Amino acid sequence: MTRLRVCVLGSTGSIGVNTLDVMARHPGRYEVFALTAQHRVEELAQQCLTWRPRYAVLPDALRAEQLRLRLEGSGVTVLCGAAALEEVASHPEVDAVMAAIVGAAGLPPCLAAARAGKRLLLANKEALVVGGALFMSAVEAGGATLLPIDSEHSAIFQCLPEERERWPATIDHILLTASGGPFRTREPLSLRDVTPAEAVAHPNWVMGRKISVDSATMMNKALEVRAARGLFDLEPAPIRVVIHPQSIIHSMVVCCDHSVLAQLGTPDMRVPIAYGLSWPQRVISGAEQLDFMRLSALTFEPADPLRFPGLQLAWETLSARPGSTAVLNAANEVAVEAFLSGALRFDQIHAVNLHTVEQALPEAGEAESLEGLLALDARARSVAGARVKALAP
Repeated sequence: MTRLRVCVLGSTGSIGVNTLDVMARHPGRYEVFALTAQHRVEELAQQCLTWRPRYAVLPDALRAEQLRLRLEGSGVTVLCGAAALEEVASHPEVDAVMAAIVGAAGLPPCLAAARAGKRLLLANKEALVVGGALFMSAVEAGGATLLPIDSEHSAIFQCLPEERERWPATIDHILLTASGGPFRTREPLSLRDVTPAEAVAHPNWVMGRKISVDSATMMNKALEVRAARGLFDLEPAPIRVVIHPQSIIHSMVVCCDHSVLAQLGTPDMRVPIAYGLSWPQRVISGAEQLDFMRLSALTFEPADPLRFPGLQLAWETLSARPGSTAVLNAANEVAVEAFLSGALRFDQIHAVNLHTVEQALPEAGEAESLEGLLALDARARSVAGARVKALAP
């Protein structure tokens, strides 16, 4: 069997680490071609010494030089900069790209991989949120195979027929499940006192700090609604959200005959990662098997708009000018970073997002090119940053 050559964008984050864990269980099936990280030089060095990829990439020359010294004699070529990310993601010898770079920074290498026709394992939902139609056009033009890794989107994908042309006649609507995060039952007025440590303590999933905060605000679900529209070619109305605190059902498809197809499993990201790596087959993921004899009750409830005001922004931005969801994503990245650094209260994250969406309006045609989207992203971050300063105590 020819081994699948994989480029892991964001290899030191939780998705990247889990990807390497799955690959390690199948040494005859997968080969690491390139690993990239943002700032964790020592972790990336350890991964490189274990996997011996052809390339390792860091964003700046200083960290890249530190890595070169650490890997001297290993045979790993160290590159740096945004162009290097695009280079390894689109390299002719790469078969699959795990796109796990958090935020809008992951869009350019995702576009490069899509245009090069790679198997693109999309864990970075922001590529769809920010890139929108531009990203999906690149997937189609390049002949890329787009496989969702986000647990909810993967669940929907697993429930649908393999033939994409059958999807419109199959789907009545989809239900994205949400855990509700750590504050599902907390008094809304008390959310002003939430600390970063409380916000990142997700009850079910082990995730990075930024996405954990997004889960606590349910902004992650707002971004997933936007991503689902692109992935499954749906209008906004058939995309719905339901809170499911146990995180056992990862999402559902309600079919035209009103039967419901659901994907269940333990809350472990190695399951969708393994499915993306092996599709259309399945391989051992390392996740614990679901034990129905020990399973507690499965419950469902609507999302409280007072506790999660940002969720409604998903449908509002989808109905607004093209590029509006890119504005929302940029604002949220700025607001979450400010909260984690202590410069913003938890309950003010939504205020920053709402203000930015209202003020940083996309210009005509701005969402039709990468340059336009990056300019829009920068403008939205500027507006959001100013709002953070205005709200600072």
